[in-house]
Amino acid sequence: MTATQLSPGSVRPPVRAAGPRPRRASGRHLNLVLGVVGLAVVLGAWQLCAVTGIVDPNFSSSPSGAFLALIESIGSGAIWAPLGSTLSIVALGMAISVVAGIPAGLLIGRNKYLHGLTDPLISIMYSVPYVVFLPMLIFWFGIEMNARLVIVVWSSLFPLLINVIAGTRNLDPAYTQVSRVYCASRLYTLRAVAFPATLPYILAGIRQAVGRALIGAIVAELFMGSSGLGYQVQLQTSNFAMDEAMASIAVIAVVAIVLTRGVGHLERRFTFWSASD
Repeated sequence: MTATQLSPGSVRPPVRAAGPRPRRASGRHLNLVLGVVGLAVVLGAWQLCAVTGIVDPNFSSSPSGAFLALIESIGSGAIWAPLGSTLSIVALGMAISVVAGIPAGLLIGRNKYLHGLTDPLISIMYSVPYVVFLPMLIFWFGIEMNARLVIVVWSSLFPLLINVIAGTRNLDPAYTQVSRVYCASRLYTLRAVAFPATLPYILAGIRQAVGRALIGAIVAELFMGSSGLGYQVQLQTSNFAMDEAMASIAVIAVVAIVLTRGVGHLERRFTFWSASD
């Protein structure tokens, strides 16, 4: 019997399976540069309109004036109390929505009878603008913090609830079959099986809910608040302090970006395993 001889050229190293290519850093930098350029173009056009008088300076603002007003409000500390009031009501409303919405969504998604009973109501409450209920909410809860909290919870609860229900109903049947094989209780199945598998939907719902919670807080402060960024914008525009009003709006925009991007980072951090190739 002769031994099979292999030439050096016939032996090849194992080829690695092609996986998803990491996103190039240049692509991220390009998006950042394009975003900055787009923002600069808008601000430049806005400044040009203010300088040339295309818009009435008595009823408008300019980027330079808003920036100076923002620096002044930060230096004097006038912005911190309204900012703290808005963030506190958003945080409290989101806490209530998360504590109530996630368990309720898991239960409704796993029970066809509860889903059938609540689906029309949830759709109505999500679709109808809560602004039309503001007069009734004022009569019921007044114009203090309770009414503002109701609006924030209303704004944030239903996007979260819809996402959790959708994730629970799209749960892989193999997960529940394994839990039945091991005779797991329904409560344990919800906690140890449904909740982890639904986590991408939950975090996506929280990301939507936090943006809507901020919108609800600003709307409530515009109509019935005595503090907060929304109330400050309403007060400043009433006094024709347009630079100060635009500075407050810029703070609201920064808060919205930080909140949504923060939750988006958590979503990518904890649900990387759910990303499709």
